[in-house]
Amino acid sequence: MTNALMRLPDWRAWLFSFRCFAAAVLAMYIAFAFDMPRPYWAMASVYIASQPLSGATRSKALYRLLGTLLGAAAAVALVPNLVNAPLILSVALALWLGLCLFLSLLDRTPRSYVFLLAGYTAAIIGFPSVTAPGLIFDTAVARVQEISLGIICATLMHSLVFPNPVAPVLAARIAESLRLIERWAREALHGETDPVTLNVSRQRIAAVAAEFDMLESYLAWDPTQRLVAGDAVRLFRWRLLLMLPIVASIRDRVRALRQAGPLAPELHSLLPATAAWLRHGEGDVAAGAAVLRGQIDALEGQLDAGADWSRILAASLQLRLRNLIDLWQDGKAIEQHVRDPARNLAPMRYPSDTRASAIRLVDRGMAVWSAGAAVLAVLVCCVLWIEAGWNDGAVAAEMVAVTCCFFATRDNPVPFIIGFLQWTLVALVLDFIFLFGVLPAVHDFPVLVLVLAPVYLVCGVLMAMPALAFAGMAVMVTGTTLLSLQSAYAADFPTFVNLGVASILGMAIAAVMTAITRSVGAEWSARRLMRQAWTALQAAALRRGHKDRAVFAAHMLDRLGQLMPRLVSADAETETASSALMSSLRVGLNIVDLRRARHALPDRAVAAIDAMLDRMAAFFGARAAGRSPDPHPLLIDIDAALAEITATADGPGRRDALLGLVGVRASLLPDAPPYRPPPLPPGRDTAATGQDQAA
Repeated sequence: MTNALMRLPDWRAWLFSFRCFAAAVLAMYIAFAFDMPRPYWAMASVYIASQPLSGATRSKALYRLLGTLLGAAAAVALVPNLVNAPLILSVALALWLGLCLFLSLLDRTPRSYVFLLAGYTAAIIGFPSVTAPGLIFDTAVARVQEISLGIICATLMHSLVFPNPVAPVLAARIAESLRLIERWAREALHGETDPVTLNVSRQRIAAVAAEFDMLESYLAWDPTQRLVAGDAVRLFRWRLLLMLPIVASIRDRVRALRQAGPLAPELHSLLPATAAWLRHGEGDVAAGAAVLRGQIDALEGQLDAGADWSRILAASLQLRLRNLIDLWQDGKAIEQHVRDPARNLAPMRYPSDTRASAIRLVDRGMAVWSAGAAVLAVLVCCVLWIEAGWNDGAVAAEMVAVTCCFFATRDNPVPFIIGFLQWTLVALVLDFIFLFGVLPAVHDFPVLVLVLAPVYLVCGVLMAMPALAFAGMAVMVTGTTLLSLQSAYAADFPTFVNLGVASILGMAIAAVMTAITRSVGAEWSARRLMRQAWTALQAAALRRGHKDRAVFAAHMLDRLGQLMPRLVSADAETETASSALMSSLRVGLNIVDLRRARHALPDRAVAAIDAMLDRMAAFFGARAAGRSPDPHPLLIDIDAALAEITATADGPGRRDALLGLVGVRASLLPDAPPYRPPPLPPGRDTAATGQDQAA
């Protein structure tokens, strides 16, 4: 964070800031010219809608307009009919806010902004209108007009003046992800992982993976990038998340093999060759991949009933290496396509279901909880407003609604609300200087623009810098709103103080109520998602069908995408949870292999796998219930299934089953003693085993 704060803004940040300020000036000029009642709404909307990427600005602009229309309609419908029953009106507006927030949290795409805006727009229009309900329609129309004006100005400026397309940023994020994976994979191929490197890589991968959904949606709004395949980003995100457990599996296999003794010469040469291909894969990626696959094919041999643990581990490692090579080749192909959309996207090597890769999990329980906490906070503020006869209580109620909505997606919103409050205090100080020290001497529009420019341009630059965007946005949005610029100077000190105090108290109420009812922390959310993962693993182990295999894998990978940002922001005590997460994901993917394999195996092998899966279901069911089950019975069943599978003739399903069992054993029981094949029955040698089973 310190480095980010010290880094100077580049020219892109200044260009973004100049575009924002130019759009705000244009909106203010038009609002003054048409004598609109609240020009500052248009100015604030410019900064709220503006995003560094042009496609993101267009997307947010449309969704903000739709949300404003919906919220304004709700306010017009509720306030005139319930104004004579203040408590009922408060409940109605709070419930509307809660419903919209709930719907917003269920949608993990930029479309959620429609519902978010609809919720707090009704509060912004509705609460101040209770003293003049006859003007509610005029207020709603003015809000829509001025928001629309700000949106149009922002969209035009960011689209026409040196627009910033999405594709180059997306290509850079893909390249960064591949570099991070490549660095981690090269260490894993040596059976090593530097904890510092791993933590930094994991943090960056988590941050980048979280961006991909947004970048994909913004790509659709960028008219200059129509040639980019619509599902390219989704396919890459799937592969990025899948490479994490596969690299971890490779590391574990290499470590286990090195501990068992010297690597076979062929394997000893394959690992550095793979590392070199990853590092220098800017040339003909496909040709290098084909060479590596040929080496893997040459290593693969028959695993008979007498195969020891080292041979089984080596076979598992070879399969995971093939997975990594396929995924990496796909990732490079997607990167090249995004960089040069005219170059068709190459066929994917690693099989995936495009429909499944678009699956995103939603936590309805947390959505209900967050919405309920916001409803309660608004109602508490409204009761204080009504009972105290507080003239500016409407402003406080607005701020409670806005603040609760802004930070509802956070595990612990309180620090963010407090930060927002602190930056609002900074904005109030700046507004005081402007209103009572600068603006009285301003008598024409050009001078007004000149005096506003320094602060607005600096804040716009902050908005373009990820580490400082929160501060820049807070100052611009609250500062512009509370400055309340009009076509004629009409500042009043008591009014300014009352509005400022009401805004601060509203945020403070939101912080206190959120701390009481809603804050849980990243660690709590991580544990909750881990319990959900264990429950999903229990269900997967119990099912015998194969039709939902891709969907199940998508659920597990998306859960990983949600958990990673929480785990990297948590304290040291959650490192165990981080390891458990990766282990559970790997187990889940191995269950996928087993469920796929069992349909092509003999009855005895299927029975052994089913017995092991039943034991595993009980194991994860106990974990989900908060118990610590004894893993020894599960180890016995895994080894029994391994013995049965290795005694099965090589054929469809055998290698998938073997990979799945080895993965389950290595992931769940890394410290267990090596698997030892049971002695062959009398009169039955290794070669005969395959013939008997084939017969």
